[in-house]
Amino acid sequence: MRPFKHALPSLALLGACVACASPGAQLPPPFELRQNMPAAVQSEPQLTGADIIAQAHASAGGPLFVKPASLKLSGYNIIHASNEDIVWDRYTMWRVFSEEKPDAHTADGKVRIEAYSGDKLAMLLAYDGVNTYDQNGQMDDQSANATWGANFGYGAIRNALDDGWTQQRVADRLIDGQPTFMIALTDPSGGKTLFGVRCSDRAIVYVGFDTPRGWHERRYSHFFSKPGSTWVQAGRVRLFYNGIKANEAIWTDFEIGEAYEDALFIIEKVNHPGA
Repeated sequence: MRPFKHALPSLALLGACVACASPGAQLPPPFELRQNMPAAVQSEPQLTGADIIAQAHASAGGPLFVKPASLKLSGYNIIHASNEDIVWDRYTMWRVFSEEKPDAHTADGKVRIEAYSGDKLAMLLAYDGVNTYDQNGQMDDQSANATWGANFGYGAIRNALDDGWTQQRVADRLIDGQPTFMIALTDPSGGKTLFGVRCSDRAIVYVGFDTPRGWHERRYSHFFSKPGSTWVQAGRVRLFYNGIKANEAIWTDFEIGEAYEDALFIIEKVNHPGA
């Protein structure tokens, strides 16, 4: 057997041959041209995290986005199960917002989410400001906390410039291939939420946070608006847990600022024939 030192020139030659074998390969640029690699270095480094959040607020709808009072979203939801995709063809969320949000990942305000697959009730969940409900009525506290821990987080960006919040700019990323500012928010309770704001138009395209189900990410795209409203809505929201896509909420319509009766957010046991 040859001494190991004799193999070194051969290995170097092999590496050179591999590189030469792919003449169409795109090689990284030299260090001094690193700005030609999107998101390799900070874009617009003079901007602070607070600056970018303020610009994201303006892009999403300005004051209406920050303090919408209420929101209703309707559309459908594609659930990615282990061996099939399930479609909830009627998917609706009603939301009444609170003025303050000291903890980004606990329930606040009021919310109701319901889904149907055909005539069958697929999901029903609500929070009235104190209690959480599902199709069986009021839930106990422990299960309710775990449920909302995996659902609340995006709304944190509305309160991100309030007193007691911090906005730390972290390394830029590519989200869906687009250069994106990344901002780590810390709420007054110490909770962390990571947001992505697209560099090109300041659209909010990413949120990530810890949940009882693991690291949760949402990616936002297919934005649309309605005549006469400054509100810009993400039409497609992809939800991931620990890197695996769980479902896609497709929103096709929205209503802002409507008044809803308290009874909408209180659920008695449902005796629906399809449930």
